[in-house]
Amino acid sequence: MGTLTSPATILAIESSCDETSAAVCRNGDILSNIIATQAVHQQYGGVVPELASRAHMQNIVPVVQQAVQAAQCDLQSVDAIAYTQAPGLIGALLVGSGFAKSLALALDKPLIAVHHMQAHVLANLIGDRRPAFPFLCLTVSGGHTQIVRCDSPLQMTVIGETLDDAAGEAFDKSAKLIGLPYPGGPLIDKYAQQGQSVYKFAEPQIQGLDFSFSGLKTSILYFLQKAQKDNPDFVQQELANICASVQQSIIQILIKKLMKAAKETGIKEICVAGGVSANSGLRKALQATGERFHWNTYMPAFEYCTDNAGMIAIAAYYKFLDRQFSSLDASPSARASW
Repeated sequence: MGTLTSPATILAIESSCDETSAAVCRNGDILSNIIATQAVHQQYGGVVPELASRAHMQNIVPVVQQAVQAAQCDLQSVDAIAYTQAPGLIGALLVGSGFAKSLALALDKPLIAVHHMQAHVLANLIGDRRPAFPFLCLTVSGGHTQIVRCDSPLQMTVIGETLDDAAGEAFDKSAKLIGLPYPGGPLIDKYAQQGQSVYKFAEPQIQGLDFSFSGLKTSILYFLQKAQKDNPDFVQQELANICASVQQSIIQILIKKLMKAAKETGIKEICVAGGVSANSGLRKALQATGERFHWNTYMPAFEYCTDNAGMIAIAAYYKFLDRQFSSLDASPSARASW
């Protein structure tokens, strides 16, 4: 392996779903964060794994080149190569891990495998305003909804998680019921800002700090079926109010569990992370709840909320400091234990 130097410069690659991303981090600062999105999935109403893998293969070389150029460095000066090992779509993960391993081998650099959801949590450590340890992080994405206790960058514990669907999935599937195109979550957020939360849906009663969203979706489905039977133009006439009501219901479930977690742990450093943390309603609700309970609240910048290599780089940086390197035979995994 090459000589480890300080400050550490890390090239990170993210390819867990339908964004191909590369970032360069030096000593904990993100110098570049390039993201190539895949528009091909919109016509299918969801991510098609095979198409995602092919798009990653097309995008990965130019994305890495752009990240290195934007950071004004070269591959030889990089101290380690990081990549998303798990969880995610296995074909997509294989593209990123194969490229990272090949690069590490060719350059004789250490390799760092990163857990995608842990990286979402640590996105809160990017920038000048960072939470103190320990902090709680509500991590909400298309595939995961978790409350994580973070005692250090390398010590995290899931204290609550979804028993069925994730919050992002609840947004997208509700949007599909309403008749909005994929991805529907951002569209619900957009229309919700023009409406009022006037409709009530069933709220799952789940013990502890775990979540459930399947019952909420069923409640929304039955509500829309009945309303459209009475008035075929109901959705068109009430779109903004429906979206506001759906969004409010999902956010209420999330915030209630976060309040419970904060009370049980006594922790007042509270963060959000993941793609759904870009939702304007959730950000406002977190801020308002934080003011009410005297929390210190933190939210990543928008570019670090959705899947991106910047968060992989910051997670890898702390692993680098602890010399947590990965072997070339480490396998990517669609599902991974925390």
